Amino acid sequence: MSGSSEIVLGVTGSIAAYRACDLIRRFSEKQCPVTVIMTKEAEQFITPLTLGALSGRKVYRDLFAGDSDDWQMLHLSLTQRARALVIAPATANIIGKMANGIADDLLTCSVIASKIPIFVAPAMNTEMYHNKIVKENILRLEKSGVQFIYPIKGKLACGIIGEGHLAEVEDIVQAVFRSFKK
Repeated sequence: MSGSSEIVLGVTGSIAAYRACDLIRRFSEKQCPVTVIMTKEAEQFITPLTLGALSGRKVYRDLFAGDSDDWQMLHLSLTQRARALVIAPATANIIGKMANGIADDLLTCSVIASKIPIFVAPAMNTEMYHNKIVKENILRLEKSGVQFIYPIKGKLACGIIGEGHLAEVEDIVQAVFRSFKK
């Protein structure tokens, strides 16, 4: 594990993507610089400009967007200098890709190439969260060492109250810091 306190934050296409702003703020307050990798779906909910302004760093979105003067394999280099990879919010889509070894974008390639602890905080509709396939994917990932910060019951984008609401930001931050102390 790297000696750095840097966090790589993966942001996916959920209405809860706006809460990544608070995650960046909370990690930064704890002297943990944050580098953001966002999926193209996340850009439907929050802009790279917002996340970059809050983190004070470039936001990475494209697997092949390395600087031509200083070429590097982003899916390797971003997590090599970090202490943890946190995916929040994590959609059923990203969980399914991770569980099945699909690496078709910068975030999923970074997950597969990573040797650092991975934390996943799901956020989705209750029916999706309780779907048998999603549950099996979560179990499969847990068996491989991925740590989950489970969603809570709350008001969801569809208007219902149910399980699937992103965990509280402080609970996500504390889960990551507890792992640092081990």
